[in-house]
Amino acid sequence: MAEIDYLCALILKVEIALEMDKEIIEERQGEVMDIPNSQTGKKLFLESYGCQMNFSDSEIVASIMQKEGYVTTQDESEADVVLLNTCAIRDNAELRVRKRLEYFNSVKKKKNPALIIGVLGCMAERLKSKLLEEEKLVDLVVGPDAYRDLPKLVEQADDGSRGVNVLLSREETYADISPIRLNSNGVTALISIMRGCDNMCSFCVVPFTRGRERSRDPETIVHEAKYLFDQGYREVTLLGQNVDSFRWNLSRDSKVIDPEKLSADFADLLAKVAEVDPLLRVRFSTSHPKDMVDKVLETMARYENICENVHLPIQSGSTAVLERMNRGYSREWYMNRMASIRKFMPEAGVSTDLMTGFCGETEEEHQETLSLMEEVKYDFAYMFAYSERPKTLAERKFEDDIPEEVKKRRLAEIIDLQALHSISSNESRVGKQVRVLIEGESKRSSEQFFGRSSQNAVVVFDREDFKKGDYVTVQITDSTRGTLLGSIVKA
Repeated sequence: MAEIDYLCALILKVEIALEMDKEIIEERQGEVMDIPNSQTGKKLFLESYGCQMNFSDSEIVASIMQKEGYVTTQDESEADVVLLNTCAIRDNAELRVRKRLEYFNSVKKKKNPALIIGVLGCMAERLKSKLLEEEKLVDLVVGPDAYRDLPKLVEQADDGSRGVNVLLSREETYADISPIRLNSNGVTALISIMRGCDNMCSFCVVPFTRGRERSRDPETIVHEAKYLFDQGYREVTLLGQNVDSFRWNLSRDSKVIDPEKLSADFADLLAKVAEVDPLLRVRFSTSHPKDMVDKVLETMARYENICENVHLPIQSGSTAVLERMNRGYSREWYMNRMASIRKFMPEAGVSTDLMTGFCGETEEEHQETLSLMEEVKYDFAYMFAYSERPKTLAERKFEDDIPEEVKKRRLAEIIDLQALHSISSNESRVGKQVRVLIEGESKRSSEQFFGRSSQNAVVVFDREDFKKGDYVTVQITDSTRGTLLGSIVKA
């Protein structure tokens, strides 16, 4: 399934009642994206919502617009063009975007008639007619596969015509575009390795908003990773709706004569990126339980710089619910994959996505989710109540029949249990030493740094004489619900 549906939890944090001491998981709903101002020209205000893939897309948009002479401003009142890169995964994500569109439309009517307002991304295809023709909230609507057309459509809107391109592509990967790293800490970066999704999980709208699955040429991915390392970055996250289904077959290119380069799967790609440099950490998101194979886990265990962290969404602990969700695996299959993770990486950090209140979920099926959580004991989880989305199989086939008060009660039980597991996970690391990549200054004190361990645990410690991008060994001395506390171990 297109796991981007639930990666949105990291960004929007909707309905996650577990309050955690996060140093790096920021509130990014409607984050202003800042492009380095290298030239003068019209000003662009770019605001992004949703998942990591949307933020990666915004970096592509920034690159395309900068080549046309646009510079950005974080002051929306200065903008000639406002672009909102949107999320359509949940109702409240759309509502948040709609309120912003209404605000900018009011500004346009009262103060700045020349202002151009555009909607990008996942809301584009679904709401194009409503936003453009019925409500007239925007001047242009551009889908996730049509960003190359943005300059032309903006120019068209500047001439008084409304522009739209929401066509989905079977080929577009933007592999030739060098993204501009937006609001970057200079240490970590995102690399999109594929787009779209061929899974049809019954609750997910992503196949309809992002199209069919296609992978990037692995050589372009490796080249991007090398470039980032040379620029001082020390960690990359490989992004895809389902990274485990990454496939590249070069035999279609008649110029390819090296038989060792004829094909690549995700494990091959992981190895290639890990070999860029031992000091370049590699993460990825997100895996699908039905497609995760031991070859990937073996590769992770073989390379020290591939982080021992797996995000493996279960959604439900009930096989019957998983069947209704069209997930393609059972509870037993999932637990088999968990056993393999522990076999190859006993200390791996594991997180998941949990959905409660899906169509027809019984109390017994809910209890099965709780019992699976007790078996696995996740380090962290993104937790949701089911929200019906248009065009999905669930909307057509099932009834959203779980009362909201029941959904909320079940979600609270899941959150409470996960809180206990997260606390226990952090407490178990007290007394151990972990290798940490310094990502920046702690929000709580300028005298401290924060970074993450290989297992994706946030670690805070006194900064001493180190700097961002350095690796340090930290002795863990204490923990909170979401953060490990420690001190640097001297060599």
